[in-house]
Amino acid sequence: MHQLHRNTGSSLRAGAGRLLVVTLAAIQLLFIAFPLAALVLHTPLGTLWTNLQTPTATSALTLSLETTTVALLLTIAFGTPTAYLLARGTFPGRRLLDSVVDLPIVVPPAVAGVALLLAFGRQGLLGPTLNNLGIHLAFSTPAVVMAQLFVSCPFYIRSARAGFIAVDRALEDASATLGYGGWGTFRRITVPLALPSLVSGAVLTWARALGEFGATIMFAGNLMGVTQTMPLAVYLSLESGDLDGAVALSVVLVLVSLIVSLAVRLIDA
Repeated sequence: MHQLHRNTGSSLRAGAGRLLVVTLAAIQLLFIAFPLAALVLHTPLGTLWTNLQTPTATSALTLSLETTTVALLLTIAFGTPTAYLLARGTFPGRRLLDSVVDLPIVVPPAVAGVALLLAFGRQGLLGPTLNNLGIHLAFSTPAVVMAQLFVSCPFYIRSARAGFIAVDRALEDASATLGYGGWGTFRRITVPLALPSLVSGAVLTWARALGEFGATIMFAGNLMGVTQTMPLAVYLSLESGDLDGAVALSVVLVLVSLIVSLAVRLIDA
């Protein structure tokens, strides 16, 4: 009888624990999902489409697609060698370099924008040199790309680094014995095996660049058709009282983020 009571008590405690976990998880999920659902349900689909066809929305959409594409290509071009170096290199200060690469993730975007301004602005460290060359980066479209590149590249580098680490070195050694050089092995063996990590990192990088706000507004400003990306257009629409316009662009960003999130999980599955 005593054993029966003890088993019953244990079952009740276990059931109560599961109920608590489910309740807390449900509250967390609702806290995330409810505001996003409210955003999507705020405006009828027809009105939403109309608001996306305004000059401000179309300009911001076009500029965002152009700049994020360039930022992604630059990230892949420079981030892939960086990730490979961090994955395979053995040199003093590698951990420090690894930490430096991650800094844009933890540094507030506004701080990143100020740092870019002080480095590449007219009065920045490279300002006089760039001015002499006739190059003015701050508050220009290239500044948008630089801001997006700065804040988003760590996502690709981290994912690519993990992918390169996971590649079996024995397969690369076997490739070398078959006569392939370093580049041939990298292209035929390393990249294909690490490809899921490279693709998921690229997708996350593009999504982060698309949603960038703080560094962009500090370093590039908010000039329609020049530096006004989608997040900045959302901010300007709210400031001007155009709630429907802000909602339309916000819904697009939310839907893109959802698609990206699902895509990354499918790639990693």
